[in-house]
Amino acid sequence: MTRDLCIEIRGETLWLLPERAIFWERDGSLLIADPHFGKAASFRAVGVPVPHGTTLHGIRRLDALITRAQPNRVIFLGDFLHARNGRSRETFQHLAEWRAQHPNVEMLLVRGNHDRNAGDPPPELRLACVDAPLIVPPFVFTHRPGRIPEGYVIAGHLHPGAVLVGRARQYERLPCFWFREDDAVLPAFGDFTGLAPIAAHATHRVFAVTADAVVEVSGASVGNE
Repeated sequence: MTRDLCIEIRGETLWLLPERAIFWERDGSLLIADPHFGKAASFRAVGVPVPHGTTLHGIRRLDALITRAQPNRVIFLGDFLHARNGRSRETFQHLAEWRAQHPNVEMLLVRGNHDRNAGDPPPELRLACVDAPLIVPPFVFTHRPGRIPEGYVIAGHLHPGAVLVGRARQYERLPCFWFREDDAVLPAFGDFTGLAPIAAHATHRVFAVTADAVVEVSGASVGNE
């Protein structure tokens, strides 16, 4: 059974989802960071032998997430595509089939650093593309985290991972949501993206993501490998 976790930020209800996304309840928006579609294809294009199927698996996860959350709008917080040499016909065919399953859902991309190289998605995907910051009070949506006076920033880019340390010094590294005083960082949605350890302070809130749940973890249990 999937266990979402509800928190309140700036008077707004946010649902943290195990699919590594946030659902903003009042606005009906689904927030997703760093899909990096086509990343494996971009590696293969330069001769690196990586497995096939990561983009298709990510698209299927996204399809199931939209079906479950039933959002009015999906906001991608940057890095929708990984690189220009990953713009394969197969990737766009899968994306077009996915988009056709959700014709009435508005979709918006706040461009990230990889999008500048990869280029915007093709018009048939019907993703409106804008530069950061996108201000929708009380939030500011960007790709890179940081303080912006106009609102509480929700971003991606870092691919945060929490290293959970047990009493016997064993550890487990998991994707996480990282909420700080002025901004929040989402875990990367993409499967082939890696994790970057975070430096959580006592005032921060960290939520680790397992296969079917989101769990808040104390600062004492988050460390470095």
